[in-house]
Parts: sequence; structure tokens; C-alpha cells
Amino acid sequence: MTVKLSPSPLYAVIDLGSNSFHMLITRLVADSVQIVDKVKRKVRLASGLNENNQLSEQAIARGLECLSFFAERLQDIPRENIRVVATATLRIASNADKFLALAQTTLDHKVTLLSGIEEAEQIYLGVAHTSCSAKQRLVIDIGGASTEIIVGESFTTKKVCSLNIGCVTFKKQFFADDKLNQHNFEQAITAAKTMIAKVADDYKNIGWQSALSGSGTMQALAEILQHNHLPAVVNLAFLQQIQQQLIACKNIDEITIDGLASDRKPVFASGIAILIALFESLAIDKLQLSSGAIREGLLYEMLPNMRAITIRTRTINALVERFHIDTRHSQRIYTQCQALYKQLASIWQLTTDNDRQLLSASCLLHEIGLLLEYKYHQQHGAYILTHADLPGFDQADRQLLVALVKNYKGDIDKQLLNEQAATPAQHAYYLLAILRLAVILCRRRGDDVLPSYQVTSKNNTLYLTLPKPWLQQHPLIADELKQEQHYLQAIALTIEIIAI
Repeated sequence: MTVKLSPSPLYAVIDLGSNSFHMLITRLVADSVQIVDKVKRKVRLASGLNENNQLSEQAIARGLECLSFFAERLQDIPRENIRVVATATLRIASNADKFLALAQTTLDHKVTLLSGIEEAEQIYLGVAHTSCSAKQRLVIDIGGASTEIIVGESFTTKKVCSLNIGCVTFKKQFFADDKLNQHNFEQAITAAKTMIAKVADDYKNIGWQSALSGSGTMQALAEILQHNHLPAVVNLAFLQQIQQQLIACKNIDEITIDGLASDRKPVFASGIAILIALFESLAIDKLQLSSGAIREGLLYEMLPNMRAITIRTRTINALVERFHIDTRHSQRIYTQCQALYKQLASIWQLTTDNDRQLLSASCLLHEIGLLLEYKYHQQHGAYILTHADLPGFDQADRQLLVALVKNYKGDIDKQLLNEQAATPAQHAYYLLAILRLAVILCRRRGDDVLPSYQVTSKNNTLYLTLPKPWLQQHPLIADELKQEQHYLQAIALTIEIIAI
């Protein structure tokens, strides 16, 4: 059997970080990025710097060995589709030229040494390309030897800085004995706050509506939260709780925190100290996990037309193509949801734009599980959306999207709606009711079936007014509307059909 292959070139980004070396390999699917491979090695380059900022031969050897692994994978990728960058440690190292020359020979590709500002700008672009918010946002990234702080809006940065504080260098300075105690933490936090104080007022004066980070420390915290079935949102109280847990462990080798991966333990305490300093110095209320950082910034800027389409639209388009979703029917559902939402939004106080966007996404993706089979397609759809790459949708967004798709018809799993954190549970009930009504009204899967209708609500009762002749001509839809009265009881809603 011959399989016809469509050309889809690969793209690769390599980031020679101070703590880890990363390689990201992707390809384009429906204008969206599909990750093909990820390779990460804990090289800990910054730990190889001596008091004269000279890289040790052992650190150089570790780095070159890692790059020899990467070089093998790059052979199949067009040279113009490859970006390789180096960051903070190689900005600091007095013998950086030696390492960079050897690295370029090993990879057979140019390595660009980014300045601190260039690194910060690429980190911000990575967040901008993978987060849906167009509001002014604060982006922080704690690396091995530097921390970048950026405020920007859309794809434009407004304030950028790179500070010489990092989780690897701070481990050497304040946790060199591997001891975890209040004194070590206080020293590290104070040192970080001293550095941050130079720029803190400028950032607080600009302000922001959301704060995001994709650094290793934030990833580790998100994994701990997710292990405990909590949203990947960090506040100061949680950081202080983690600090006390670490102090209770007494030694880095003895760290035991549920959900924390073993490879994150060596520099976790120093990263927490820096993050606490950032929260206190910048008066950060809460910090969300971003799905993008420097590698995504380099990648998306290399790809064609990535600023022309919103990240959520790209993600949805890719899923629609990959899972062969019936776009004409999903568009019908979308149109009816918009009509229902417009009539009910003020009554139900659905004023959040993100709620409306997630409802729209559920319309377009509600049949994503049909590709596998019909019988359990809602469960399959929920599974796909739980585990798929969804750039532009954070963990809380994903939870609501999964709850809507899983419950778009039939029995309602109220617990899924209660556990999501994207919107209040009552609002989630309302959004689901709108989606379910739209699905029933479009049951015929035809463009010319629906009459004009009105819907309103009072005391959690929906009043749907439809022409009596139309209901008589569509007995299946009329019967499903009657059955919906039973299903909606699970979320304390009722529906009354008024035939005129």
C-alpha cells in the first residue's frame, strides 16, 4: 500500500540555557504548531562558572556532549528553519568565545548569543504567541543565571530588563551547603529584592492586568498544583507554604513534595526564593503558567504569518483539520449559541468575554470525538481536549472547555462544571444550557430549518418560544426539548416551551 505524503517542513529551535539545554522540533498543521519532538538535558552550565566567571572544562564537556546529541537530530531539517541561541551564562563567561566556537562546530550551525534585552524580548514574544490575552501583561522568567521581567501588550514590549539573578547561580551563593533553612532563604530573598528594587517602581507605575511565567520554577509549581487537582495559579501565600515545606525537608537531597519531579529539586529552593522576592517587590497578586517562553518566541517569529491569526483561532483550526470536524454543522451550532447568548447574557450576567470565547470554542469542537466512534464520542472528545496541545487556552480554560464538550447532550456531569476554575460554577451551568439548546435546535443539521424564536429566563427557568406549526413539523426536536427539562434539573435549571 502506498501512502501519499504531503510536504510539511520541520522547524527547530535550540536554547543553550544556563540550567538546561533544550531542543524543540515542530511542524505546521493548519497554521498551528504541532510539536514533533522535545529534548531537554540538565547541563547546568552556570554551575561550571568559577569566581572569575570562567567555565570549567567539565561544564564545557557536558555542554558539547549534549549538543552532539542535538546535532544528529538537526540533519533532517532545512538549515533556514533552525535557530540556535545562547543566553545568560555565556554572556557572563570569560571564555564564552571558546565554548561558542566549539558549539558551532559540533552543531554545524551558527549560535547566536542573545543580550539580556534580546532574551527578554524573545521570552515575551513566546508568551504573546501562545497566550490569548491582548491586555497589558507582566511576564517573568527565572533562568539559571538571569531573570527577565517584561511588561507588554499584544506583540509590543513596553518595559524590558534582564537581572543577573538565577536559580543556578543563587544555589551556588546561598544554598551551596545544600541546607534548607530560614537563614539561607532570607539571604537569597534579600539579595534578589536588592536587585529587583532598581527597577520595581518603573514596573509598578506601568501596571498590568495579568502576570505569566513559563520558567522552570513556575513549571514545577504548576506540576505540584496539578498533582493536587488545583489550577496552575500561584500566589504569595502558596509560595510561602512551599518555602516552609522545603525548610522542613532540611536538605536539598531530602526534598519530598508531592508532584515535584526529581530533576527539578536541585534548584527549586533558589527559584522559590527569587520568585518570593519578585512577588513582594512588584506586589504581584497572582501568577499564571504560560505555555510559551524563549523557544516559542524564536519559533513563531520564524514561521509565516503567525501574527495575522489569533492563537485560539489557530489552535481550533488545527484541531478541526486533524479530527475532521464537520465545520458546516459546528458553524450552525456557533450561530445559534451566539443568538441565545445575546438574548440571555444580560439576564444571567454573563459579562466575561473569556466565557463567550470558550462557549464559541465548545461549539466548534463539540464533535471532536466523532472521529474515533459515535457511541462514546463525548468521552473521547473530553479525553482529546484534556491531553491535546491547546496554545491559547490555559489550564482553567481547558477545564471548562472539556466540561462543556463532555456534557453537550445527555446526562450532565455536574462535578466537572463545579471543578473547573475558568468561571463561577453557576455561569458554567448557564453556558452549558446555551450550548445544549443550540445543539437540539440544530438537530436536523440543515441550514434552512430554524424559525425565528425568542428565549428569556426568570428564576432559573428558561422560556423558549417557538412557532407551534414548526414544532409539529419537527417532532424529534420537540421531544428532545421536553427531555431536556429532565437533564437540566442536574444543574438546577428548568425549561418551558411556549408554542405560539
